[in-house]
Amino acid sequence: MTVTEAPNVASAVETTKVASHLHANPSYDVADFPKPNGREEVWRFTPVKRLGGLLDGEPSDKHLDIETTLPEGVTLTSISTEEARDLGELAPTDRPSVLAVANAGGAVLLDVPADTEVDEPIIVRLRGSSADDLVWGHVVVRIGRHAKASVVVDHKGSARYAANTSMLVGDGAQLTVVSLQDWDDDAVHLGRDAIRVGRDATVRHSAISFGGLVRLNVEVQYDGPGGSADLYGLYFADAGQHLEHRLFADHTAPRTRSNVVYKGALQGEGAHTVWIGNVLIRKVAEGIETYEQNRNLVLTDGCRADSVPNLEIETGEIEGAGHASTTGRFDDEQLFYLQSRGIEEDEARRLVVHGFFNDIIRKIGIEGLEEQLMATVEAELAKNVTGKEIL
Repeated sequence: MTVTEAPNVASAVETTKVASHLHANPSYDVADFPKPNGREEVWRFTPVKRLGGLLDGEPSDKHLDIETTLPEGVTLTSISTEEARDLGELAPTDRPSVLAVANAGGAVLLDVPADTEVDEPIIVRLRGSSADDLVWGHVVVRIGRHAKASVVVDHKGSARYAANTSMLVGDGAQLTVVSLQDWDDDAVHLGRDAIRVGRDATVRHSAISFGGLVRLNVEVQYDGPGGSADLYGLYFADAGQHLEHRLFADHTAPRTRSNVVYKGALQGEGAHTVWIGNVLIRKVAEGIETYEQNRNLVLTDGCRADSVPNLEIETGEIEGAGHASTTGRFDDEQLFYLQSRGIEEDEARRLVVHGFFNDIIRKIGIEGLEEQLMATVEAELAKNVTGKEIL
């Protein structure tokens, strides 16, 4: 894309190189992403030995079952790998995403035409049948200029799944998207959601993880001034489970905005969550505003929450930039307040967890999902995993 109104704006959309220590330069060459051993900075929190061959790149003809709810005017079609590149998808930035593109045998295109306003959510249900199945996914979501749509991608069942998903949001368009990971316990999911935000476009992306071993990268970059991205997340890890979310807001244009809020809960021996946030403010990205926040609620002994916010700033001519990270136990004062009013301890704990997640769930913006997500949180709490509760 070429922007002619000012030289610094034109250079802002140069994205072939990423000046960040946490993100590699984009490439379609598998050789540019050597197989990690777990000691690398971007892999040191991930249990690479548990990834079931997803880093090896073995070809596979297995697929996830797809069920869709497509409103009028929305299409889902198969395209070639070359066509996906021609559409302007964001090139892979890690080994799982480049292997997914190389081995998927083409891509799936979800297309919302320009100037189309879709009132009901677009639902894509992806179902795996066995943890023995190795599945590669390559998806492009295109939202045309001044279009408006909501998309829900719902993962369930079991598989070893790696996917590269690009979301191309045209100028002035509005996209609300939810990626729901509710896999069976033996599933492994390595995903990348890469979002290109057009001039004056707005994006609300929510990543929600409950089941399986999950490592999800969410990346945002901007095609012009005025783009805005809200990135929300909710996760709940049980005993022995690993849930990892990595965020990268690459401010490649001036007067853009990003806001990141992720919340997670942990219970049970060996429950492990990872949140890595990173914002890169390039020299041309004057007048931008950004904030990233992560909060973790530890429900039992034996859990571990790693939370690392980062800011990389190349210009001081910005509206604002900040970050926050907290990990803590139940608020004893809240529990005491509720119990002093006759509420049993278990019910008091349930209410505290509800309050912790409620604001994130309300921000997701998809009608009908709020009740479903609260029910899933209830189911997680009801598991009553082995472990001494922290009082």
